[in-house]
Amino acid sequence: MTTNISHSGRCLNNRSISSVVQAEHSLMVVWSDGSESQYHYLWLRDNCSTAFHPDTQERDFDLLSVSEEIYPLQVQINETNLDIIWSEGGHKSSFSQTWLHQHDYSRTDRARHTSSYQSWDSSFIQRIPRADYQSVVDDNKALYQWMAALDKFGLTIVEGMPDTVESTVTLATRVDYLRQTNFGTTFDVVSVASPINLAYTSISLPLHTDLPNQETPPGYQFLHCLANECEGGESTFVDGLRVAEELREQCPDHFALLSEQVVPFRFHDKEHDIRQHHSVINVDDFGNIIEVKYNAHLASVLDLPVDVMHDYYLAYRNLMARLRDERFKIEIKLQAGQMVVFDNRRVLHGRNQFEDKGGRRHLHGCYVDRSEFKSRLRMLAEQYG
Repeated sequence: MTTNISHSGRCLNNRSISSVVQAEHSLMVVWSDGSESQYHYLWLRDNCSTAFHPDTQERDFDLLSVSEEIYPLQVQINETNLDIIWSEGGHKSSFSQTWLHQHDYSRTDRARHTSSYQSWDSSFIQRIPRADYQSVVDDNKALYQWMAALDKFGLTIVEGMPDTVESTVTLATRVDYLRQTNFGTTFDVVSVASPINLAYTSISLPLHTDLPNQETPPGYQFLHCLANECEGGESTFVDGLRVAEELREQCPDHFALLSEQVVPFRFHDKEHDIRQHHSVINVDDFGNIIEVKYNAHLASVLDLPVDVMHDYYLAYRNLMARLRDERFKIEIKLQAGQMVVFDNRRVLHGRNQFEDKGGRRHLHGCYVDRSEFKSRLRMLAEQYG
């Protein structure tokens, strides 16, 4: 049996509930523009405002405290809310119409899960977002604008950095706390006599993402240029997202292999042996390309199934060749007082060879993970977005 309830009220953001229809296990909402949304009774009861602790906003409702057959005894629509009196315990729930629309899981377009990322090629060098150090440190609105650009494009440059390693941390912690790795909480990229990583040499550094050997590779990387007086040493960047997009469009079979098969990565020195299997390309549940984990010099011995190995190498070589395509590459000679910040799980970075006897080259770096970055961005967006 179904029950119909109608209401004519003022619109909320040009959309309000016109009527509802009670079915066996769900409530069908008809909106003022004629669209329909379905909300199941168990979902509604589970998301009643009383199901959450008033201070922590964590759900403390026990779903097993109601039966599978719970249903509304009464549904009422007013100008702003939809109110339900339930069949069990005489409990009343009140849902904002705006909230219901925001959490409409019956929408098939999944538009709310579309990635915020915008990919780029070599022409991006003309429009890399730039920010001023002091503004980002002092002003939350400037911080938000810089972080929003970094989230969208995955690469920014901060100008006016003080000539101190402390300023690297000062800016990074405006986002959130730092990620510690086996290289420390911060690290210095300089040429040393007995390097444990190619970054600590003067040779060219192929394009890569950092530390795919970690269970969760670091998120955003901060590289503050303290000195770059030598010949050479230009920083190189490629948007792995753009390359992966083209690969998916032109060679879907290769894209599938790189996004579905996992391969081993390993870093080891006298104190560490850190290993992890990852797919080189990661796609989320909604089809968005969200990560590229590529590091040829940390790739371990591939251990794929026999019937996959040859085709995987063809796909891997295809990706490798595209990453070297000049159509995608940006080359920047960082100057003292500049800091490049980029999404390490999207933008590949490298470096040209430099003459380490021709002048000092010193970059100071750290990481902030994606989850903390996204959290800070959401909180700032509530005020400035």
